[in-house]
Amino acid sequence: MPVALLLLWAGGLAWDLLVLLAGGLAAIEWVRLCRPLRPKRRWPVLAAGVICIAPGTIALIWLRTGAAGLANVLFVLLVVWAGDIGAYLAGRAFGGPRLAPRISPGKTWSGAGGGLLAAMAVAFAFAFAVSLGPAWRALPVAAILSVAAQGGDLMESAIKRGFGVKDSGHLIPGHGGVLDRIDALLTAAPLAALLALRLGHGVHLWQ
Repeated sequence: MPVALLLLWAGGLAWDLLVLLAGGLAAIEWVRLCRPLRPKRRWPVLAAGVICIAPGTIALIWLRTGAAGLANVLFVLLVVWAGDIGAYLAGRAFGGPRLAPRISPGKTWSGAGGGLLAAMAVAFAFAFAVSLGPAWRALPVAAILSVAAQGGDLMESAIKRGFGVKDSGHLIPGHGGVLDRIDALLTAAPLAALLALRLGHGVHLWQ
């Protein structure tokens, strides 16, 4: 996280290379997951991996460009990270019904709700702190991005279950692979990029 934030601040080639490295490592993990598949099934699944990884990678690079790039990417990162932490803490604290027991038995509805609230709270605080437009407008944007991020997390859990593995890789000791770490970001970033296109490049996502 500190390295990502430092290179995000630097921007330019430093950030681009970090994003490309993460996307490339995630792609390598995907290829390794596909190796046991029969050839007729392997190629469609490999193509699906490109569809999952490439848009998020491109979006994170494009979002950093322009006058609002630093704030917009930081906003997306904070929403995703806060949602992940909030979901973990709320799930552990409250438990309750499972969100998708066949896909990811550890996830609960309380965790999903806690992640959503945490993401919205952090987004509001960030927008208020940087004083770029009315802070309340960050709430619906954060909610949409958080739901997308949680959907990406669930999608990767379903994919891993389909492959019969616990983690996408073992590059990060105790945390699995790169794809395990950026799955939520890969689904939230394209949505943020589409919103940026709609608002106009150089405009903050909550304005």
